[in-house]
Amino acid sequence: MRLVDIAHARSGDKGDRSDIGLFAHEEAGYELLEAVVTAEAVAAHFAPLGIGAVTRYELPNLLALKFVLEGALGGGAARSLRSDNLGKTLASALLRMEIPL
Repeated sequence: MRLVDIAHARSGDKGDRSDIGLFAHEEAGYELLEAVVTAEAVAAHFAPLGIGAVTRYELPNLLALKFVLEGALGGGAARSLRSDNLGKTLASALLRMEIPL
């Protein structure tokens, strides 16, 4: 299953760092996200972009996980040649991640 089947997401950026909020539609979905969408899994998903460290924060009251991706934007808006150098579509890219049931 893809994350988009059980969650929605938003992303933003600051400098060369991007953050992604992943929000489950319901509590059962959050429990699955919490169990399988680890910082390591997100780092592996975004490995082709050459990102640095990924940190995960749990927000159970919001049924959400927040991920901070270091070095995710090719140096930041002023330095990157990436077409999405501001990180706004990284949430959509994360929602394509496949997870086991």
